[in-house]
Amino acid sequence: MKYAVVLCDGMADYPVDALNGKTPMHAAAKNTMNALAAKSEVGLVKTVADGLKPGSDVANLSVMGYDPAVYYSGRSPLEAASIGIDLKETDVTLRCNLVTLSDEERYEDKTIIDYCADDISTAEAREIIEFIQDKLGNDEFRFYSGVSYRHCLVWNNGAPKPGILTPPHDITGKKITDFVPRGEHTAKLYELMKKSYELLKDHPVNKKRIENGRRPANSIWLWGEGQKPLLDSFEKKFGLKGAVVSAVDLLKGIGICAGMETPEVEGATGYIDTNFTGKLNAAADCLKNGCDFVYIHVEAPDECGHRGELENKIKAIELIDGKILAPLVGELEKMGDYALMVLPDHPTPLSIRTHCGDPVPYMIYRSNSDVQSGVEIFDEESAGKTGVYIEKGHTLMNRFLGR
Repeated sequence: MKYAVVLCDGMADYPVDALNGKTPMHAAAKNTMNALAAKSEVGLVKTVADGLKPGSDVANLSVMGYDPAVYYSGRSPLEAASIGIDLKETDVTLRCNLVTLSDEERYEDKTIIDYCADDISTAEAREIIEFIQDKLGNDEFRFYSGVSYRHCLVWNNGAPKPGILTPPHDITGKKITDFVPRGEHTAKLYELMKKSYELLKDHPVNKKRIENGRRPANSIWLWGEGQKPLLDSFEKKFGLKGAVVSAVDLLKGIGICAGMETPEVEGATGYIDTNFTGKLNAAADCLKNGCDFVYIHVEAPDECGHRGELENKIKAIELIDGKILAPLVGELEKMGDYALMVLPDHPTPLSIRTHCGDPVPYMIYRSNSDVQSGVEIFDEESAGKTGVYIEKGHTLMNRFLGR
């Protein structure tokens, strides 16, 4: 038996006026999802428990069968694992975004123009982060480059709970006055952010980006603190050798910490221009070469939600359906009996441009036991009408695996 999960990050949404009250999931031309849903178990699952922040870290841990209340130690430590950082028990890690800020004189008067610095390339970002490390790094703070705008700061003997640190994608377009780091142990972190702006505003990479009509990566933004994660082995927990296919360090880090394979996919970007076919091929290769379980994570719908890009969010869903899901079914059918689960981790509604903790639709298809779900279109409304509701998201994996 082979098992595959297609995780469409942030795919769920609220009804959109421009779509006559439909959601992007409903409006998207996704023939494979809809056809599978008609013969699958379909319902809603709450992947983010009340009281937890609705991030991809918490939600994906939940979907993968790890109770965040037990296993969650922060977002950035998982990303650090993907980057290859060997953390000490006393290290505190933080996500270090490269962002675009407006040019007011005082730092606290600036506005976050773009949480991802106009999709800065990994090569450009590496040059900037290495420069920041050279200028601001020391025995206490060390900067590590990741992918695109997503990087990592390791704070030696840092404060595990420094204070209030706000994700930049939650405040895009807002003045940062009320969102700068606040708390007993945040003064050093805030100072690093302010110094980074002075260092980066005239950096050669940014001058060239401005000349080419791109937004500059003119500041770091620190958030997502945490400490060394301790996840049980996925294989020991579920008895299956698994793999995670993703473009982003967060998901790769979960896979690494759980002892799973994490193949590199050339051209995987985390956005709508990602290498969809490459991710499909990597997943198929894992299943053909000893893995029983594969978790294919696609970030694109989430990024489009954060940016308020309606057409691109619909297109992202359609690309997942046509370039990953449809050929994946074909590959699985060649291997014998299989089970397939499709779902978002959390909603990223276009109207609010950030995550929320609402339940999300899921479907579980088993090749050896079709069911009549009564669902014609796989979307939020249809899933809610089935009456199937999984209150504790981390129990969904056992349900999927038939445990």
